[in-house]
Amino acid sequence: MLNLKKHRNLVAGFCLLAFLFVILAVLEAVLPKTSILFTVLKKGAIYSLVAVSMNLLNGFTGLFSLGQAGFMLLGAYTYAVFTIPVSARPQVYQYFNGGLIQFTLPVIVALVLAGLVAAFFAWLIGLPVLHLKSDYLAIATLGFAEIIRAIFQWDELGAITNGSNLLRKYPVFQSCLFYFAVCAVCIALIVLLINSTYGRAFKAIRDDEIAAEAMGINLAKHKRLSFVISSFFAGISGALLAMFQTTIQASQFKSALTYEILLIVVIGGMGSVTGSCISSFLFIACSEWWLRFLDRTVQIGSFTVPLLRPGFRKVVFSVAIMCIVLFYQKGIMGENEFSVQSFLNFFKKILKKHKKIEPAEIAEKSGADS
Repeated sequence: MLNLKKHRNLVAGFCLLAFLFVILAVLEAVLPKTSILFTVLKKGAIYSLVAVSMNLLNGFTGLFSLGQAGFMLLGAYTYAVFTIPVSARPQVYQYFNGGLIQFTLPVIVALVLAGLVAAFFAWLIGLPVLHLKSDYLAIATLGFAEIIRAIFQWDELGAITNGSNLLRKYPVFQSCLFYFAVCAVCIALIVLLINSTYGRAFKAIRDDEIAAEAMGINLAKHKRLSFVISSFFAGISGALLAMFQTTIQASQFKSALTYEILLIVVIGGMGSVTGSCISSFLFIACSEWWLRFLDRTVQIGSFTVPLLRPGFRKVVFSVAIMCIVLFYQKGIMGENEFSVQSFLNFFKKILKKHKKIEPAEIAEKSGADS
């Protein structure tokens, strides 16, 4: 019976995902390509992937890391460096004689390579750093991200990274379907990992390291595995961000990017994959679209509407985030996950309440009439 219910939920989930892709295809056919909606959808998909990858580490394993921007930088540069056409390299690397690398890789191969490079650096850093705990681990990983950003702007590596100059002319995709497809596959793999024996080991480490070790879980091995896998998907999200922005520069990957991702994870709920996805789209929609009108000065005749001016959007956005954190301390979803069954159960409860109220209301009306 349980397997049948799981099978039904899985089928319903795939049907919902297919329906989402159909809606995206219709929107792309109807709306102009320059619509702000597509910007929100593409950036929201990218942020949802990196937020879920960070949640795997922070929410499910209990490791407080702040190095996500550094791994995204590694992924973005790996993708850009290996996909710039050979004919375009003299224009891009104009100060470095066309650059060192003189070949190109297919897009999908470069995406996977972006994740592998980020994972390799995570493995190297994890050897000394993962012995640290709590704030010390956060400071160490944040320091790594800042060091990587500075190194990639070093002119001595300009033949590969182009120094402090932009990387451009690499393949980009305008369709939302590509971003959603890549992010959906990656998030699905993370969900499968979380629901496996490794995922249960990660949660055991998060809840109580001493008890987990007593149960036979190798703490060092599982922490390193979680750190490497999280960084792998962060590298892929960095490559997708490079596609979205069409140009890439190391100075874009500041610590503020990591703080944004951490904020998304906290708002969605530490330990909730669907919470991270929902909060990613809400965060991008509010910051990039819904609150934009607050930055415009509005004048009615000789009267200027107070407060509405450039920068006021960020003030309102910050207040909204504070309210969410205050009233939803565990985030929007907490540690819960959205499922088709829970969605149906929600509507069933509403219908049951409606059916219970209806006879009572009829009795009251009949009593009043008499």
